[in-house]
Amino acid sequence: MNQTPIKGLGKVNADDIVSIAERFGTPIYVYDESAILDRCSEVLSMPNAFGLMPRYAMKANSNSSLLRLIADSGFNIDASSLNEVRRMRLAGIPYNKAMLTTQEIPIGKDRRDLETMILNGMNYNVCSFAQLQHITQFAYENEIPLSMRVHPGVGSGESQTRNTGDKYSCFGIHLSDIEEVLRYAKHIGIKFNQIHVHIGSGGDPEKWKENVDREIGFVEKYFPDVRTVNFGGGFKVARMPGEKSADIKELGEYAKKRIEEFYERTDRKLSIEVEPGTYIMANSGFIITTAIDRKKTGEDGFEFMVLNGGMEINSRPLYYGSKHPFYVISKGGNLLSSEFELSGFDKEKDSRILVGRCCESGDSQSLDETGHIVPRVMALPKLMDYVVIGGCGAYCSSMTPFNYNSHTQAPEVLLRKDKSLHLIRKPQSLRQVVQNEINISL
Repeated sequence: MNQTPIKGLGKVNADDIVSIAERFGTPIYVYDESAILDRCSEVLSMPNAFGLMPRYAMKANSNSSLLRLIADSGFNIDASSLNEVRRMRLAGIPYNKAMLTTQEIPIGKDRRDLETMILNGMNYNVCSFAQLQHITQFAYENEIPLSMRVHPGVGSGESQTRNTGDKYSCFGIHLSDIEEVLRYAKHIGIKFNQIHVHIGSGGDPEKWKENVDREIGFVEKYFPDVRTVNFGGGFKVARMPGEKSADIKELGEYAKKRIEEFYERTDRKLSIEVEPGTYIMANSGFIITTAIDRKKTGEDGFEFMVLNGGMEINSRPLYYGSKHPFYVISKGGNLLSSEFELSGFDKEKDSRILVGRCCESGDSQSLDETGHIVPRVMALPKLMDYVVIGGCGAYCSSMTPFNYNSHTQAPEVLLRKDKSLHLIRKPQSLRQVVQNEINISL
């Protein structure tokens, strides 16, 4: 028996991996309830001056069981689409727990649903002049204050495609348009009680601090009615050895100090909202796959291990060049290698590449930010051994092209605090993949 916890996987050991794989099959997503709740507790304890409300960015992982778990811990919800709000409500979470920040301009039934959501307490965060004009009459007639997402012109992210604040991104109303938008709102009689800025995901914590200063500055200049500032999420998470996670306490202390200074200048108390998604879920989940083949591309080429899950279960390496820790575990339950302990391995002899089964050259878990293959050091799995991909709790099951090549969506399991296992998503069937297709007579 091998019951020593594996570094990087919380309290999970090699026997747990084998047990989960044998019971539910692979590939499979596994989430650790204890890790999720620990991260929620960290964020809820973030220092603040006049109140803190964290919102879980549900796009990171939208499984209903996880939504309820996080909401029950004390979080509200950050939703990025009308369907996310609907999905949240289907999970039993009331509308007044949500803020909707979206690129959509709802019409027809979507518009009617949006009004119902707002009347039931949902906070609507307008992200463009067009969105504001679209909702103006309804908000005025019902005396509903709005939130505004502001585009600051400066951002920071793990990669360029995760930077949501610079000129290459169009999220929010740009600072250069603020005065025109506010003149329009004042003329109609619309007030803003909250301002929101999210500069990117996984970026430099120092840039997050700069955003605090910038946001408080334009709240003081432009928004006399604002009582809540939302600094977004994007807290950096260390998935790999040598990486460093954002210090939530330090960031909170910085924001607290700036909020207190604002109060001393203006006699206005500002409460804080933050929107972590990756920070809560990334290292709270992992994927178990099975090694199904081994290939080589000649003496000057590479050694490839083919897994039964790749880009269709984790597309982050393909999209962002993201790195995830790898663990090789024998079918008998022995930990053969861990990303966090590779001292006994040879960089030349033990470098290999993990690929999936999709007909796509980019279907690899070993890519850099330019899309090139990068060999990684690990033990050589035997066929049918297990390869665990860590750091996969966020933006994996919710974001992957799981039906590419007609592969089916992998199941999801929650490892409870008492070590019991609960299936929280059944494996998709091929019939479900094609159920909405219509065969016509030819």
